[in-house]
Amino acid sequence: MNKGVKGTLRRRLTFTAVGLLAVVVAVMGLASTLALRASLLGQVDARLVAAADRAGLATSAPPVDAADTVAGNDHDADNRPPWFEGPGQDVGTVNVVTSGQVRSGYIGPDGTFRQLSPNQLATLLKVPTNGTVVGITLDNLGSYRAVAVHADDGAVITAIPTASADATVRNYVIVELLVAGIGLALAAWAANILVRREMRPLTNVAATARRVSELPLDKGEVSIDERVPDADPTTEVGQVGAALNRMLGHVERALTAREESEQHVRRFVADASHELRTPLASIRGYTELVRRSDEPLPDGAGQALARVEAEAVRMTALVEDMLLLARLDAGRELEYETVDLTELAVDAVADAHAAGPDHVWQLDVEVDDESDADPETLVSGDDHRLRQVLANLLTNARVHTPAGTTIEVGVRRAGDDVVVRVDDNGPGIPADLRDELFERFTRGDASRNHTYGSTGLGLAIANAVVHAHGGTLECASQPGRTVFTLTLPAAAPVA
Repeated sequence: MNKGVKGTLRRRLTFTAVGLLAVVVAVMGLASTLALRASLLGQVDARLVAAADRAGLATSAPPVDAADTVAGNDHDADNRPPWFEGPGQDVGTVNVVTSGQVRSGYIGPDGTFRQLSPNQLATLLKVPTNGTVVGITLDNLGSYRAVAVHADDGAVITAIPTASADATVRNYVIVELLVAGIGLALAAWAANILVRREMRPLTNVAATARRVSELPLDKGEVSIDERVPDADPTTEVGQVGAALNRMLGHVERALTAREESEQHVRRFVADASHELRTPLASIRGYTELVRRSDEPLPDGAGQALARVEAEAVRMTALVEDMLLLARLDAGRELEYETVDLTELAVDAVADAHAAGPDHVWQLDVEVDDESDADPETLVSGDDHRLRQVLANLLTNARVHTPAGTTIEVGVRRAGDDVVVRVDDNGPGIPADLRDELFERFTRGDASRNHTYGSTGLGLAIANAVVHAHGGTLECASQPGRTVFTLTLPAAAPVA
């Protein structure tokens, strides 16, 4: 699962909540910043209008008497705007008058009169003279708000700096960002805790479902004791937990009913198989007795009796197989002893070669010449049943491959296991049969099975016996090769 933002529902909910909060904070911050800036600019514009009025009054005020001029401060008297000696202006205020001679200047931070540069004056002269307040930028002075009004045969232009307002807005934005960052971090922490607490019931649902998925529900007696704790039906998540609890109850009852039905079927099969053994043995005995009688038989009777005996033998084998499966399903204990799989493989290949001389049989084993049994391939199991497994595998390989097919049986020690491999270069197993190869009554070609008397129980019995020994039986097949791999735990070494 992706461990990013989209990893879990809890993370998505947390990031969604924090994201929405961030959008709201951003919108509110932008709105408040714009409102503050508009308010500050409104105050600047009010001061600007007042300064423009004072400048207009100064242009119409009588000239100041030279005797009133402070000694030593009249060296720029001819270039000073008339309002410099009239009503006072704020520091940084810029004034331009175009009546007659163009006179301009501004009040510096030290309160002295200073001249404008040509570029600054050119920017001010572009301000429309309709009394509208506009924003301008003067070289080396920064942002200003300016207004121009008609006066006599010219115009009076006044500008006030917005540095103070801009600094206030800038500081406000910095504070907003810091507060928003800290607030969003705290909100993310709180949202994570709240979402985790609210999602705890859903986490319990997932944990319960995971534990149920690990239960062996495919076979045996099933008891599902897992339930979602604290499933509050008043909440949506609690309703999901309650629904899961009800579903688990239904599943448990259904599996219990299935297990009871299967037990009935197993008991019936076991009882029927057991009861059929006696009449089948009687049929075989009587047919053999009649065939051995010295009394002459009608034409064809001998052949008919032979067929009856053969079918009785086949039915007996089928009954024995069904009885064996029923016993394995019931968990009957096998007769355990130390078994050498190398010896079993040698005997099985010898028997298979006698039954199928038209096939090429190969044996790949490692035998210790100093010992009758190879300690590397010893297992603990039922000798008779394991011989039956190898016989079934080799018979299956022989009857389902054409003459001339090479069949190799190998026995090797692999770690703590002993592995037996039956490999043939036959046509392979059809794809539609591979998934159900070890199911009961699974057959290949019907005509071939009829010829060889297959019941479809051989691989099912082999798989059941191997599983009863704690091992595995697997098959890998493709056109031109089929490999059955039998794996059993190796026997513990004897001290």
